Order: sequence, then structure tokens, then C-alpha cells
Amino acid sequence: MAAVSATSVCFRALLKPAFKTNETSYLNVASLGMARNRFPALRTSRFRVSCAAKLETVNKVCEIVRKQLALPPETDLTPESKFSSLGADSLDTVEIVMGLEEEFGISVEEESSQNITTVQEAADLIEKLVQKKEA
Repeated sequence: MAAVSATSVCFRALLKPAFKTNETSYLNVASLGMARNRFPALRTSRFRVSCAAKLETVNKVCEIVRKQLALPPETDLTPESKFSSLGADSLDTVEIVMGLEEEFGISVEEESSQNITTVQEAADLIEKLVQKKEA
């Protein structure tokens, strides 16, 4: 009877701690490696996940959120910033979406706007809608 070797699984998440507006955007990257000792063809397998929005889009979203919520300049806004933790209620969120529509010349469906809770989600949705509009 053949011996079956154990599979070792390693998960590593590389998350950058801060977001800098004057440099390239940080990507949230997760990688999963799997090594199998007995099967050389399956020795390593990886996948990567990263955010899609451009830095300029994220910056514009931050400006609109800061303006709409009347946040002081020292308030730290990151792609992970939640509108609710910044003090936004549902009306503020609707007005943020309206500001985004005006700035980018897009139309956000009501269903999509209800799913926007962070700066990154808003930026990703904008990128998707702008690409769809240009196609």
C-alpha cells in the first residue's frame, strides 16, 4: 500500500497599514500556497486578490466624502474607512453617491448604492461603471 504524504498549507495576508495619497495605491494582497511532497506537478499553487480602483479615483472619492461630511483636514481617510464610522447616516450616503455621480458623469442604481459602505467599495463601483460607460 502506498503511503500518502501530508499536505502543508500556508496562508499569508499582506496588508499595508496605511494609505498614502501622493504615491501609488497600496494593494491588499492575499496569497495561498499549497505544497505536496509526493506530487511534483502540484508542488505549489497560488492565487492573488487585489483591489481594482485607481489612486485618482480613490482620492476623488475621499474628497467628496470629506466635503459631504464636513470632515476636518486632519481626519484620516483610507480606502477601508466606513461612511458610518465617519458619522454618515443614510441621507449622507445618498448625497455622497449623488456627488460621485456628478463628479464622474455616471448613474448608480439604487441597488448598487445600498451596497456602498466604504471608500474602496465606492471607488471600485465607480471604476466599473466608468469602464461600462466607455464600452
